[in-house]
Amino acid sequence: MMRGSCLCGAVAFEADPPYREVVACHCTQCRKTSGHYWAAASVTHDRFRLSEKRGLAWFRSSTSATRGFCRDCGASLFWQPEGEARISFAAGCIDGPTGLSLEAHWYAEDAGDYYRPEGPPPPPTRAETLHGSCLCGANRFTLPGPMGAVTACHCSQCRKTSGHYAASFDVDEASVVWQARKTASFTTPGGGSRSFCPDCGSSLGFRAADGSFSIEAGVIDNPTGGMLTSHIFTADKADYVVLDDGLPQEPQG
Repeated sequence: MMRGSCLCGAVAFEADPPYREVVACHCTQCRKTSGHYWAAASVTHDRFRLSEKRGLAWFRSSTSATRGFCRDCGASLFWQPEGEARISFAAGCIDGPTGLSLEAHWYAEDAGDYYRPEGPPPPPTRAETLHGSCLCGANRFTLPGPMGAVTACHCSQCRKTSGHYAASFDVDEASVVWQARKTASFTTPGGGSRSFCPDCGSSLGFRAADGSFSIEAGVIDNPTGGMLTSHIFTADKADYVVLDDGLPQEPQG
């Protein structure tokens, strides 16, 4: 049996085998909700149980599916297709080893321009102004481009909130201009603050305890001028993740 949870513990679940292996999805919806891209296993409803649901919220992301997230910490947890007796759950939210493998990449053509689903990232594009938004549009902002260096983080906190692993870029917070803003925040055990949309659950940004600020790369809508440059906290990465891009890896950040 697998057990999983969000970062704050307000949502927890259990699932019994057999499971579908992990699928990584690079569609724009999954990139916005997770902040990078989403990865999920799935199981039939009769083998899935919510052991804690006080923080669970649902957002209808399309006519054919809803997405479940934690309204308290913003963790991206579930994808429920209409008319199907199975549910997809974030592989990064599993507590302990999953014993699963990554079997496929979906919507690879929609991947962000700062990385490739497999292999080394492409050269940076040109971008003068970055436009970002959450999935539902309650949050919209601009900031000067280009995105520049993007760091992927595999720490347990980033895995829980993103549902896979996070990717973000550092910015001067004062340079962010909001056209629409409706954010919630969660204070992490280390004293940082994660911001997300309380309506759709999209991950938006992170303010570290030292005051530095970063934005999730997946919420940028236009060409970014960014490039994934490194992976940190790889000692904590999920067992189904295979890093094949040849970038530097830091086990502890």
